Amino acid sequence: MIKVAGKLFVLSGPSGSGKSTILKGVFEALPEAYFSVSATTRAPRPNEVDGRDYLFLDEEAFLKRKDEGGLLEANYHFGNWYGTPRGPIEERIREGRDVLLDIEVEGAAQVKGKMPEAVTIFLFPPSLAILEQRLRARETDHEEKILHRLDRAQKEYERAMFYDYLVINDTVEEAIGEVLAIIKAEHCKLEARKHFIL
Repeated sequence: MIKVAGKLFVLSGPSGSGKSTILKGVFEALPEAYFSVSATTRAPRPNEVDGRDYLFLDEEAFLKRKDEGGLLEANYHFGNWYGTPRGPIEERIREGRDVLLDIEVEGAAQVKGKMPEAVTIFLFPPSLAILEQRLRARETDHEEKILHRLDRAQKEYERAMFYDYLVINDTVEEAIGEVLAIIKAEHCKLEARKHFIL
C-alpha cells in the first residue's frame, strides 16, 4: 500500500473546556498519534516533566528558536512565552502519523497561516455559565484569574467561526467521539485518497 502522510489537527478552546481530558481519550483510541509538546519559558509545575509536558526553555533560547523559524507559532501571555516546535511535527507527518496540537486561538491562526492544510477544531462547553462552573470546580485559580479566563473565553468564542469544526463538550464521551470522527473523516477526503484511483 502507498504510504500516506499524516495530518495535523489543532485543538483549541477556552481554559476549562476540557481539552486535556478530550485529548487523553483521543490518544487512548489512537495510540499511534503524536502529541506535539509545546515549548514555554514558564517554570515547571509540580509533577511536570521536561520534554513530556512542555519543553522548558529560558527566554533567550525560546526567542532564538522563534527568530530562526523553528516555531510554528509563538504567543506571550500570563508573563511567559509559549510556542510549538516545527521540526518534530513535520517529521511525524512524513512518517504517516497524525499530530495533535493543544493551543490557543492566536496560535491556531498562526499555524493555519504557515500550514493551511492543518485541520482546526474548536472545543467549548454548552455555555459560558457551565464553563464558569468548571473553572471554579477546579479550585486552582483565585477570583481575579477566573474572571480573566472568562473574559478571555468570551473573546475566543468570537474566533470560533474561523475553525473547520466545532465540538461541544457536553459529555466527555460524546466530545471524544466527535473528535475521532473528524480525524477519520479527514482521512477519507478525496485529497487524502485520490492516489488510490489516479
